[in-house]
Amino acid sequence: MDEVTLRRRDDGTVELRVNGLFVMDDVETTSERRLARRALETGARRVLVGGLGLGFTTRELLTDPDVERVVVAELHGEIVDWMRDGVVPGADLLADPRVDVTVDDVRAVVAEQPEGQLDAILLDVDNGPDFLVHDENAAVYRDDFLATCASRLRPDGALAIWSMADSSALRTALLNRFTAVTAESVDIRLQERDERYWILVGERPRRSAIVPT
Repeated sequence: MDEVTLRRRDDGTVELRVNGLFVMDDVETTSERRLARRALETGARRVLVGGLGLGFTTRELLTDPDVERVVVAELHGEIVDWMRDGVVPGADLLADPRVDVTVDDVRAVVAEQPEGQLDAILLDVDNGPDFLVHDENAAVYRDDFLATCASRLRPDGALAIWSMADSSALRTALLNRFTAVTAESVDIRLQERDERYWILVGERPRRSAIVPT
């Protein structure tokens, strides 16, 4: 069982850690918010978010009044409880009638969605295919699950994946299921050092290549 903890630094910054590994904090949220903006820029109204974290991607989505529904998959129920109890900010997100949070593996939550109904799927459940916190999350970046995601999207839908680094293997896997693939770098300042994270996006599912699950 994973150990999920919150750590408050001397400057008041809150860190989220899983099994002792840094996942995110509540200061540098540029890339999490940018993930949401990629969906909003396509006009997405129905979005599935893999990974609640500290809520910044979901919160950014909800700034758009045209967003109709946000399904959030979060593996760790502790995070949802902390938000609900006010340990970390986010009770307002859980109370928003547009939000539906499910505590489960993102692969199961995506598979449960009706085919062809989502405008966007946003995945931020690990650090990317090359820097996994959970070895089992390797499946998130493989063809079977990418095919499932593609089958749940509308014809003009998009799948956006947060990653600590660019990945040629993930780009290739996305091209098997989408007609266009881009990789956007996001420069950030994390704990007094410059870093660069990535958002890899597949747009317009290849319907002829999708094998629904």
